[in-house]
Amino acid sequence: MEKREFKDKVFTELARVTGALGNPRRLEIIDLLANGEKTVEKIANATGISIANASQHLQVLKTGNLVEVKRQANYIYYRLASVEVLQIWTLLRDFGTSRIAEIERVVREFRTEKNSLQSVTASELLSKIQIENVILLDVRPQEEYEAGHIDGAVCIPIEQLTERLSELPLNMEVIAYCRGPFCVFADEAIQILRNGNYSASRLEEGFADWKLMGLPVNA
Repeated sequence: MEKREFKDKVFTELARVTGALGNPRRLEIIDLLANGEKTVEKIANATGISIANASQHLQVLKTGNLVEVKRQANYIYYRLASVEVLQIWTLLRDFGTSRIAEIERVVREFRTEKNSLQSVTASELLSKIQIENVILLDVRPQEEYEAGHIDGAVCIPIEQLTERLSELPLNMEVIAYCRGPFCVFADEAIQILRNGNYSASRLEEGFADWKLMGLPVNA
């Protein structure tokens, strides 16, 4: 094999991966699957697209070796192909957050509207848990919580939070988390909590980030 042929083949295969990543819906699907395997129906519902479109995007991700399929009884589940996929997504997301001014502007504008600008990092949360009365609140869907959650977190899915607010003591700080920095569930939770006179902040990272850092999880 000639040198040029070798390089062409290697970089063509790598470009297949970057091509699979080069779509906003497919990036959103990867962010979603970082929190656990899902059926195409669940993916379509969470991303606001049709089942047919979700299937097409998943096929592209599968061809790019970014997701894999698990068959269980009559159901087909999709999941990230490896932890390296999560690492790629996390690096891309963090690069965008730190280097692309428009992303920073959009995040700040949205969180200002939701009164959720105040956040804590994973390291800050670990310190708070040790010395303060803190409730860690997981506002993701119940099935994602059951698939894995930060150790010690309680689950109240965002759509149930308003009616279940009284389950949380007013004399404790509530730190809410969801799927990650671009997940809006935690921002919505902070708005609900503060309207109910709770002291509340969002965790900047999500469950997948916490797990990737090797911090305590229940899975």
